[in-house]
Amino acid sequence: MYDTLAGVYDWLVPEPLRTPEGAAAAFVGVLPAGATRVLDCAAGTGQLAVGLARAGFQVVASDASAAMVARTRALAEAYGVDVPAVRCAWADLPARGWHGSFDAVLCVGNSLTHAAGRAGRRAALGAMAGVLRAGGRLVVTSRNWEHVRERGSGLEVADQLAERDGERALVVHGWTIPDGWDDPHVLDVAVARIDGTGAVTTARERLTFWPFRAGDLDADLRSAGLEPESSTYHERDERYLVTARHAAKDR
Repeated sequence: MYDTLAGVYDWLVPEPLRTPEGAAAAFVGVLPAGATRVLDCAAGTGQLAVGLARAGFQVVASDASAAMVARTRALAEAYGVDVPAVRCAWADLPARGWHGSFDAVLCVGNSLTHAAGRAGRRAALGAMAGVLRAGGRLVVTSRNWEHVRERGSGLEVADQLAERDGERALVVHGWTIPDGWDDPHVLDVAVARIDGTGAVTTARERLTFWPFRAGDLDADLRSAGLEPESSTYHERDERYLVTARHAAKDR
């Protein structure tokens, strides 16, 4: 997933997170004190990984999308920072030789929801825990999926064109929400870019996801040997951030 959307992904992220500086500023405060080595295991276009590298951290970036990895590498080269970027699904993290290597692991941008159900989510979190040092911290961000399910299936069309860097685009989300929480959910995303002549170029992709409640995430973290530390979750908010510490005292 996301290979088709990689070229237009900047239209899908909040404005403050579109640059390395902005992305790093949003997350550097939740990294553990004294952290030096960081893994961004859902790196996307690399804004956060490159931003943290520019802030002095030793960063490795991974993503399951080859196109996203290519964008991360290009961004790191453009900014002149060393960010090894590899194509790697969460299930493949244990095979990378990174056991206990990182002070912090970041899984942000609603990425975890693409793990297939509770079993897939717990396997992914277990793989992330495996590359954390003893006492290291995992950072996860998520939508409030209860809100998404309450709204149900439907089409969401932006009420105005977005303008960025002299370009204009219309973003459309199509939600297919089944009755059960554990059933596969579908999000169709389309980004229609409009050039100066009025011509439209559209990139679209169908994404499958498995939503979860905040309480489910806490239980899944503990199942993976991680102890939840903090959460910004509030039932009225659309998104929240959770941190968890690797509970092992030694490895």
